[in-house]
Amino acid sequence: MNRELWTEVDNYLSDALIPADPVLDAALADSAAAGLPSIAVAPNQGKLLHLLAATAGARSILEIGTLGGYSTIWLARALAPGGKLVTCEYEPRHAKVARANLDRAGFGEDVVDIRVGPALETLPGLTGPFDFVFIDADKVNLPGYLAAALELSRPGTTIVVDNVVRGCAVLEESGSDAAVCGVRGMLEAMQGDDRLDATAVQTVGSKGYDGFVLARVR
Repeated sequence: MNRELWTEVDNYLSDALIPADPVLDAALADSAAAGLPSIAVAPNQGKLLHLLAATAGARSILEIGTLGGYSTIWLARALAPGGKLVTCEYEPRHAKVARANLDRAGFGEDVVDIRVGPALETLPGLTGPFDFVFIDADKVNLPGYLAAALELSRPGTTIVVDNVVRGCAVLEESGSDAAVCGVRGMLEAMQGDDRLDATAVQTVGSKGYDGFVLARVR
């Protein structure tokens, strides 16, 4: 098994279950044209986020890590009527691309609010609680993002954290990789926090070998 084969399976499953979507395709194309890194979630992962948020009946969603707005569109489409999504993005250039993609998707500033700047600085200024939280930003600050997300949550809030396996590097205890240290620090914080009920799942696909955390606030 290799990434090429995983990608073929991802494409087959996406073609079978996810209709073609010019808006989402354009968001990816414009992100690539603007030179943004190709690290957005895969289509089937985006649909999973959408289904999780819709199942939670989310009226308020928090996303940490906007990039070009691809996952943001998936999540915004899951909002209950009258809902609002706040997404935090460090890079102004990324936020500009995301804003254009979101506007084209029909989600203006009244529905999706992009907060630009270091998330650990912008998160304390937000007003919760949020029904659903998706964390897909730099891994070094994951413990801080988790702590901030919990402050903005309520009992029943769903929290998803992406890229926590990192090609099995999460097993490394040496502390040589700052991103891995961030993941392990977040997992240790989850383990010791009675407010959370959580699991983690390994994944393979077009984005390689990784995984995500799914948690629910008690």
